[in-house]
Amino acid sequence: MSNSILIVDDERGIRDTLRGVLEDEGFDVETVESGEACLKLVEENNFACILLDIWLPNIDGLETLKKLREQRNDSAVVMISGHGNIETAVNATKLGAFDFIEKPLSIEKTILTVRNAIRTRHLEQVNQNLAEQLGQE
Repeated sequence: MSNSILIVDDERGIRDTLRGVLEDEGFDVETVESGEACLKLVEENNFACILLDIWLPNIDGLETLKKLREQRNDSAVVMISGHGNIETAVNATKLGAFDFIEKPLSIEKTILTVRNAIRTRHLEQVNQNLAEQLGQE
């Protein structure tokens, strides 16, 4: 099971803090500051989980999530925002986000959410592989 994480946030302090915490937990972490950089990086890399800020310059987090799904990217996406509301969280979920957490981030909740997202993604992949095997027999 892959433990690679991509953090997408325009605030350097948040990127650096999350990177440090998640690396201490044993995750391989990359960071970028924009939706465009995220989309470019996922073309070349497969991340188990993407922590994606809602409010980004140019392409916001929801548009980035939509483009990820159009690319058939199967990374578990956790949306993060300091200005979230129920409507935004519902929209993110409809677009395929695993979860939505608000800033200021609780370190414990963030770690738990990332672990759950990666575990769920892994189980979905196993289920898909088994379904394909059964379909071939």
